[in-house]
Amino acid sequence: MDKKLSSLLLLFVLAFGLFVGLVVFNQPIKTFTRAREELIPSSESSLIFAWPLTAKANGTDKVNINVFIRNVNNLPLTNKLVTMQTNLGTLDSPTATTDKSGKATFNLTSSSTGIAQVNANVDNQVQIKQTVTIKFE
Repeated sequence: MDKKLSSLLLLFVLAFGLFVGLVVFNQPIKTFTRAREELIPSSESSLIFAWPLTAKANGTDKVNINVFIRNVNNLPLTNKLVTMQTNLGTLDSPTATTDKSGKATFNLTSSSTGIAQVNANVDNQVQIKQTVTIKFE
């Protein structure tokens, strides 16, 4: 082959390779370097439920609190560490790990009367926006 044709062919292959690299890997390279959104807890989609909402302040009546950790697509997240905080009463355990349905369970008791504000965070990073109030009488 001719030297000019060989160098022109090489130039074409390099330009085509550069073009394909930019088109194919421009957007996906950003998604490869970011954390997967499926594994990031959502503060809006995650939920806290408590039952009963009124209990006796005798130190033995338990209020069952369930926290459901979800991502932005409302899918459950497993093996996430949930930490509960309350301004009144005692939790059986301040931390729990979510199961395959994204649920972590806690129990709250109190010897003092009043209203307990209960909130939670996930992996000590994401504060769940929803809170629950429980009345101890």
